[in-house]
Order: sequence, then structure tokens, then C-alpha cells
Amino acid sequence: MRTPGSPADVDFAFSPEQEELRRTVRQFLDKTSPEAEVRRLMATERGYDPDSWRRMAGELGLLGLAIPEGYGGAGAGFAELGIVAQEMGRALFCGPFLGTAVLAASALLESGDDAARRGWLPAIAAGELIATLALPGTLPGGTGWEVTARPGPGDDWILDGIAQFVLDGHISDLILVPAAAASGTSLFAVSGAAPGLARGLLPAFDATRKYARLRFSATPAAPVGSAGGAAGVLARVFDLACVALACEQVGVAERALDMARDYALLRTQFGRAIGSFQAVKHKLADVLLEVEAARSAAWYGLWAADCRPAELPVVASIAKATCSAAAYLATTENIHLHGGIGYTWEHPAHLYFRRATTSRMWLGDPAGHHERLLSRLGY
Repeated sequence: MRTPGSPADVDFAFSPEQEELRRTVRQFLDKTSPEAEVRRLMATERGYDPDSWRRMAGELGLLGLAIPEGYGGAGAGFAELGIVAQEMGRALFCGPFLGTAVLAASALLESGDDAARRGWLPAIAAGELIATLALPGTLPGGTGWEVTARPGPGDDWILDGIAQFVLDGHISDLILVPAAAASGTSLFAVSGAAPGLARGLLPAFDATRKYARLRFSATPAAPVGSAGGAAGVLARVFDLACVALACEQVGVAERALDMARDYALLRTQFGRAIGSFQAVKHKLADVLLEVEAARSAAWYGLWAADCRPAELPVVASIAKATCSAAAYLATTENIHLHGGIGYTWEHPAHLYFRRATTSRMWLGDPAGHHERLLSRLGY
């Protein structure tokens, strides 16, 4: 994605290097995340394959793409992360990529805490550390996140409370937790093995993605960034997460559309492929239109994340709302077009529908983002 200086010069065409990244990631996921492997991993509590995770970091360097070289990463932009997220959506990748490479890494980079960056980012980039951010799964101001912090012995702090719907929180070695302190909302780092931390998986409609409920009971934590300075960090990371999730939703929608098209060309009725019927053509055309709009919105979000940070809050809501709607429509119509077989457990159509349904709600549904967008635009 070439991003010269002014909006008039914006070119959403990806560079040859970025297209090569896409091809490489797709080939890797074709081998490591076929349907059979997705079904196997979604049935496990851990939810990911450690060997594939190590290869993602060691062979492809995907976990450190957007981490600066000084912290052990590749020094690429957020656009590269978006490319990876889109391909992972196509493959229904099961693993803590979004929590580690997007939420946690972005929070550390935005925190302004160089010691924390140097302490954890190299391990994240190397695939040695699974991390996440206890970001509420709702729009800012929602519920399900009530953690407080108080001074402890020495430089440590003590956390108490509950965080809900923490992405990959049950397996993370490092959990970044926003908590209410006397100085305001602050960010703290908690070890996955910390005393007083109880972690449990939450039941989810989409078993390919794992959410946890974390209970902190006098849990020791280390401060990250400035005291009371987490609000700005959380706002920025929330917008980046919305864009990354939007890119993933584009991948889900693209794959569902491909499945529907291929089946329409294969399935015959009355001696003709069902794709030749006008009603089926209309459905596929409607889905294609929504997918193209979603792709444009997601790519605009990537450009804003890298080049126009002032625009990101508005663009992130546009991308999340548009891509959520497109993924939900594409996966729903894919099931409808397949008919009876599309409703069976054995067919993969429902797996994409489940991912689209939960992703539509996580980090705010389209209606919520429309309200947020109107508010930010002054209406």
C-alpha cells in the first residue's frame, strides 16, 4: 500500500512486497490451517498449535511485523498486519495473533514506556511470549470491566476485580490490564502465572476464537506507562483493533463469497447450474457489492492507521461497521445458497457464520459504531 504525503496522492494498491507477503501467508495458512486442523483446534482448550505459532514467528516473522527493528521486529506498518489478518480470516486461523501482535504489541508501543517495550516486545516478535490486552469487548464506556489498582510493596501494585471477554486471556503469558487507580485509569502488566489470578474460558458461539474471564484477587502487577495515562493508549489501541478485526472480517466475507460462487457453479437443478438462475445471480451480486465496499473501508483504515492518525477514530468505526455487516451477509447467504447441506455440522459454512457473528459484536456492533461515528462528526 503506497501512501504518499497528501490525500490526493493516496494509492490503495499494495506494493509488490506486500503482495508477496499476502501470497506467502496464504500458502502458509493453506498448509497449517486447513478445515480439519481448524476443527481439531477449536475443540481444544488451548485453541492453537504451538508448532505453527513458532513457525509464524521464526520462518515468517509475522508477530513482529509492526514492531520497530529496535525492539526486535521488522519495522513494517500496520498495513502489513492488516494483510495478515485478512488472510487469517479467510483461513479461520486459530491462534492468539490478534491479542498478541495487535492488542498487546500496540498497547506497549503506545504506552511510551521504553523499559516495558524493551522487556517484552522482542519476546513477542520472536514468538516466545503470548500476550493480550484486557480490552473490554464493547465500545468504550461499556460494561464487563471493573478492575481497581492500589499501591503494593515496593514498586509493585495490587489489582482486584474482574475482566470479561479477554481475548486469549486463558493462555497469555503477559496480560496488560487497564485499572482504576487514584491517579486515573492506568495500565498494568500481570504475569499469567501471578498469584491471585484466576482464569477461565467463557463459552462462545465461535469456538475458533477463545475468550476468558479473569479474576484478580490481590494480584501483583507492574505499572506500564505514566500513572493515569491509559485512556489515550486504550483509545488508540481500540481503533487499531477495530481496523485489524475489519480486515479479518473481509477475509471471512471473501471466503464465504467464494464458497457460494463455487457451489452455484457446481450444483445443478432442472438440468442447469443454479448459478444461472436470476435470483441466485442477484444474491451473489449483492454480496459482492458489500464485500467490495468492506474491502475499501478496511484498506482505508489501514492507510489511516499508518499515515493519518487524526482520521483513525472516524475511519475505524466506518471500517468496523461496514465489514461487520458484509461478513454477516456473506456468511448468511452462503448458508442459504447451499440449502440443506449448509446447515449441517459437517459443512464448513457454519464455521464462517459463527466467526462473522461473534466478530460483528466484539468491539461494538454496527449500530453502536454508527452512533459513535455520528458523535465524532458532531451530530
